[in-house]
This record gives sequence, structure tokens and C-alpha cells, in this order.
Amino acid sequence: MLKESLISKAIISRYFQKLQNCLELDVAIAGGGPSGLVAARYLAESGLKTALFEKKLSVGGGIWGGGMLFNEIVVGDEGKNILESMGVTTERYQAGYHTADSVEATAALVFQARKAGAFIFNTIAVEDLIVRHGRVCGFVINWTPVEMTGLHVDPLAVEAKICLEATGHPLEILQTLVRKNDLKLNTPTGKVMGERSMEAESAEALVVEHTGEIFPGLFVSGMAASAAYGAPRMGPIFGGMLQSGKKVAELIIRELKGKKMEV
Repeated sequence: MLKESLISKAIISRYFQKLQNCLELDVAIAGGGPSGLVAARYLAESGLKTALFEKKLSVGGGIWGGGMLFNEIVVGDEGKNILESMGVTTERYQAGYHTADSVEATAALVFQARKAGAFIFNTIAVEDLIVRHGRVCGFVINWTPVEMTGLHVDPLAVEAKICLEATGHPLEILQTLVRKNDLKLNTPTGKVMGERSMEAESAEALVVEHTGEIFPGLFVSGMAASAAYGAPRMGPIFGGMLQSGKKVAELIIRELKGKKMEV
């Protein structure tokens, strides 16, 4: 006989076991779009304890909708290789252009990140950061419905050796860091430079180029990197986003494997 109370008990106990296990991390990621998911997959595969926090109910960011809700995406040659390594079917359109079903691609990115061992928490918003001695040391989290309804509810905190902002266009985490602290970022102006209008070719290259550590303990990837450094948006071509996720994972792995750090 199925007992309703036992079903509830199973959900509650397993969830809080998972959450409690993720209060101290190697890497905490804010944002579950393509760059965050790719980074989570490679980071977890390397043996780093990684958790991703996504404020929406669905994980995947803008990739689900393709271009204007036409659920196909375009990637270049390197993006094609990353997608295929995740088990995604791609189709050549012409030289240097490949298409993929956006639903298949997103589902694969989510599955591969989780399969690699990354923990994924949806409907959790990162509302602030932990900053100690000039270094980001973790995220301050709360339920998304609390944020949406404007309830006055104190958050909880997650500590991490490295934090990654992959929130996309809004650049929510870095904007909060700058607003609340007197600090200088690793950008040409020392400030958030803001995303520019669409120009796909340079945007694809610059999103990868600008991926990296923007403040001690805090890395940026994907459109968050573009918005931070004043690069243009690229539209529904996602190769640069995927490459950005892979690059930031490689940088963080090098950082954490190269020296011992305490949470």
C-alpha cells in the first residue's frame, strides 16, 4: 500500500540530504544556461564538487527556444564537436554552419551535467555573494518565489572555493557585487561595461575571449562574460556559449588543481 506521508518523507529527506551536502563546494555556479551546464559537466567530471543554482523552474536558459521560438540552433565547427560529445545529433547546413534540435541539445546538456555528478538546484535564486578579505567565497541563496513575491525572508548561504556567474544577459550576480561593494573588476574600465547590440561573428569570438576570472573567486562565462566586458550579443548561434563553458571549466580546474584552497 502506498502511503502519502511516506512519499512526502522520501522527497523531503532526499532533497535536504542533497542540499546539506552542497553547503560547502569546490565550485558554485549561478545560472543553468548552455555555458553553465557545459562548465558543470566538465568540472564534475574532473572530480570537483560542483552545484548549479537556477532561478527558473526549467534549466537550460534561452537555448530551449532556438531563434524566435523556432526550436533549432546554429553552431560552428567547435560547437558542433562539443554538442556531439554530449550525444547531440547535428546536421551540416553549409561549411562552418551546423544545426541541432534545441530541445535535444538542451536536454542533453542538462543530462550530461547531472550524469557527470554536478548537483542541479532549480527555483533557487542567488541574491547576494559572500565576500571575505576582497574575495568572493560563496553565494547567498533564496527560493525564487520569495524573490518574486517580495517576501521578507532571510536567505541561506553556500560556501565555495570558486564561484561562476553564468546568468546570461542580466549579469545579476556581478551587478549585485558592484552595487554593494567598493571594488574594481578585471575589465578595461574596472566596471561592468554592458552588453552591446548584435554582431554574431565578433560576439562568438569575444564571449570565449572574455571568459575567465573577473574578480578574485568569481568567474564569468557565456553572455554574462559578454555583458561584463562590453561585447555584442550573438543571437541564436550557440557555439561560443558552449566553448565558453568548456574554457571556464578548464580555467577553474587549473586553478583548483594547481593549489590547495580552503573554503
